[in-house]
Amino acid sequence: MTKKPSASSRQGLRRRVKSGNIMPTKKMTNELKSIKKRAINLTDKNAPEITDWKKAVTGKFYRPVKKQITVRIDADVLAWFRLTAEKYQTLINTACREYMTHHKVSRKKTKQKRASF
Repeated sequence: MTKKPSASSRQGLRRRVKSGNIMPTKKMTNELKSIKKRAINLTDKNAPEITDWKKAVTGKFYRPVKKQITVRIDADVLAWFRLTAEKYQTLINTACREYMTHHKVSRKKTKQKRASF
């Protein structure tokens, strides 16, 4: 037997409304008609043409996919990151990324290293 939601809970306050019970008012109907009749301006007359691309930044809005994991970090290292920045997890991620880019090895070298084991 399922528990009935109490009247004070959010779920208890929700009411089911059937699509047939919703009747638009005259004001709503008139607004919808005016929206349908409205012409859409698709020209870019107001948008400036960009001719100088020197200040353009590549990948400004790129956000890499994040994956949640558990990592064990020494207490003193974690304390240092927490004291250094409010967003210490982002700082740890940045430090790992800098290490990764600095120590990047070509794929050929890694295949040779693996073959030697």
